Amino acid sequence: MDSNTQTLDTSSPSRRGLLLAAAAGTAAVGSVLPFAFPASAAPAPTPPAGAEAAAGPVSPEEALRRLADGNRRWRTYGQEHPHESALLRLRLTKGQHPFAIVLGCVDSRVSPELVFDQGLGDLLTVRSAGEVLDEAVLGSVAFGVLELQIPLVLVLGHQSCGAVGSAVHADATGEPLPAHIQYLADGIRPSIDRTQQGEARIDATIDAHARRTRDLLAAEPDLARRIAEGRLAVVAARYGLRDQRVRTLA
Repeated sequence: MDSNTQTLDTSSPSRRGLLLAAAAGTAAVGSVLPFAFPASAAPAPTPPAGAEAAAGPVSPEEALRRLADGNRRWRTYGQEHPHESALLRLRLTKGQHPFAIVLGCVDSRVSPELVFDQGLGDLLTVRSAGEVLDEAVLGSVAFGVLELQIPLVLVLGHQSCGAVGSAVHADATGEPLPAHIQYLADGIRPSIDRTQQGEARIDATIDAHARRTRDLLAAEPDLARRIAEGRLAVVAARYGLRDQRVRTLA
């Protein structure tokens, strides 16, 4: 893990033109958000068994703290499996108030509700292999932010990502991939860290791609306005399969 990694326990151009500009390093100021919380941060209060889920938090910081507390429970085998009661299920038929959006990979080992120990109505999850952006993914994130007023988007990369590994291998060898998998590799290729070799290149690219995806999202005009107003944070993070810890990426 590089020095820019922090433990989460702490913190009218065309759309295509906008994405390309952001990828080239022209993402809106404020897209890299300095949210990191100390390991000693007090955990969020635990609701009594069977209680209804609270409304979403008013700040991005509180949303990130909730994720940090949940990941601590997960990796220490203290999961609460919250918000599964009959009362809550009935309440959710009338509406939802998720407190965070997690854009993650489709990998079966990285389920956001599990690694953050959250329940029904807590997270809006969007998943694509390698967190690759397309219109459906962008629209899903925008729906959560603009329609549901969610204050936090967390882009979650993970150790040993197969989509990133395939993209790095194809880039190095020139070997073609099946058509739809090639689409994913094309989305990851701009993030490939060619200063590294072998497994180190894959590992560095996982982090670089999570950061790039964060920056692309933060450059979206509707999201950028909310970031500037302090109503939204877009954060990159990485999940370790070995230690089950989520760390934010600066």
